[in-house]
Amino acid sequence: MAYFRRAATALVLISQLHLFLSLSNAHNITRILAKDPDFSTFNHYLSATHLADEINRRQTITVLAVDNSAMSSILSKGYSLYTIRNILSLHVLVDYFGAKKLHQITDGSTSTASMFQSTGSATGTSGYVNITDIKGGKVAFGVQDDDSKLTAHYVKSIFEKAYNISVLHISQVLTSPEAEAPTASPSDLILTTILEKQGCKAFSDILKSTGADKTFQDTVDGGLTVFCPSDSAVGKFMPKFKALSPANKTALVLYHGMPVYQSLQMLRSGNGAVNTLATEGNNKFDFTVQNDGEDVTLETDVVTAKVMGTLKDQEPLIVYKIDKVLLPREIYKAVKTTAPAPKSSKKKPKNAEADADGPSADAPSNDDGEVADDKNGAVSAMITRTSTVVTAIFGLCFGFWLM
Repeated sequence: MAYFRRAATALVLISQLHLFLSLSNAHNITRILAKDPDFSTFNHYLSATHLADEINRRQTITVLAVDNSAMSSILSKGYSLYTIRNILSLHVLVDYFGAKKLHQITDGSTSTASMFQSTGSATGTSGYVNITDIKGGKVAFGVQDDDSKLTAHYVKSIFEKAYNISVLHISQVLTSPEAEAPTASPSDLILTTILEKQGCKAFSDILKSTGADKTFQDTVDGGLTVFCPSDSAVGKFMPKFKALSPANKTALVLYHGMPVYQSLQMLRSGNGAVNTLATEGNNKFDFTVQNDGEDVTLETDVVTAKVMGTLKDQEPLIVYKIDKVLLPREIYKAVKTTAPAPKSSKKKPKNAEADADGPSADAPSNDDGEVADDKNGAVSAMITRTSTVVTAIFGLCFGFWLM
């Protein structure tokens, strides 16, 4: 009986430890601001524009909050919700600034990127915020545009969790001509036009040539993530693309879209298989998102592509640039990491792939040498990690049993 009590105690401690570790870096900006009714309007629009979700997903963030009276300066202008999102994005800094750090700025002044910088609407440095420690112990803030005016000052600290999240009260709303510019609603966002303006004309062209652009466009309102290969990557791939059947051309293009909005932080924290616009029935057409520190890669079992940057981030649409065309295993044979074959096996029989089923039957072989790591390696690593956890739990339980 004593054994079972000890084992149960051990399991409870383990579950509590797991919960503590999972919540140790969590924060909720809505709950933080809800404690002070003076920030209810700012808090409401963080939720209405979905900025609150993005803030909560980030591990290091500073929120420059303004009170209800200050919010009236932008609400009185009749801006659309999407323009308000751009303006409030200027108030979310992608670095940590607590009250103490504000007064310890090197050389008295610094600039830091805001979330507006990643929207694709910020030109030049208009998405950066200048922070200056001025005379009398005051700290001023301003958007780093051509004028670099310091339009707001630090009032007080609302909440701080060192190097994780800081919520600071500032006196005025930060604005810039770019942030205040009329912003199109999702249905007004023409994806192919955005791609062409952002250096993805080649991918835009094959979108339109296959008719897949309509599927992408119809998905925008509900949330859409697009992975756009660079023009050079598409140019290199075009001979193989032209050899595909019309159905496979369309499927391959649709494979570069996900029917959901996925910010970069969400991609970094949500590793695993994801569905695409090409997913249908037994044809999975999925790939695996992996990250190594700040780097995010997309693994298809045939090729591994790296996310090079964000071209457009205007929820519910986000567009990333990637360095390679994504090749689905449903069209191209997945390359397995097996022992090297004899030299004589390089020449394949003409009917080597005659039994290929589904859309892969007419796919050309992949001779670029761009292949993804075999899933067996990922499975082995997962098994190893699982074994380690199980061993640790068993050891802890056994220790309690010996007590």
